[in-house]
Amino acid sequence: MNEMKSELEIFREFLKNKGMRYTPERETIIKEIFDTHDHFDVDSLYISMRQKDIRVSKASIYRLIPLLIEANLIEAVFFEGGQMYYEHIYGHEHHCHLRCINCGRIQEFADPRLRDIEQELADRFSYQIIRHKLEVTGLCPECRNRQD
Repeated sequence: MNEMKSELEIFREFLKNKGMRYTPERETIIKEIFDTHDHFDVDSLYISMRQKDIRVSKASIYRLIPLLIEANLIEAVFFEGGQMYYEHIYGHEHHCHLRCINCGRIQEFADPRLRDIEQELADRFSYQIIRHKLEVTGLCPECRNRQD
């Protein structure tokens, strides 16, 4: 049985292949990211770490994010209020998002029909599909009910 490598193992190998150093600060940030099961932005991650008395620089977080994206460990999910939000994707089933434009609530969903659409698009346009990102915005049921 093949065991999945940990995020840290994946990232160590990624950095080694790029000739970059694996540091304790990077490890601390990665652990915090993968302990977070919500979407996050750099500021909220930094504040959360400071509240736990974990001392890292915000600049280190900003420098690490593109590396984690390149290593396919996290992805940018949406941009709101001047902030990019991320989520970890390694070891998680691909999913899409419904996002309320009023309260910000996010509903994650997966639909097998999207794979069929992907294949149809790949065939029609001769693409090799690597990944898709779907975000649908609107009003959640609670916000809709408040408007009635």
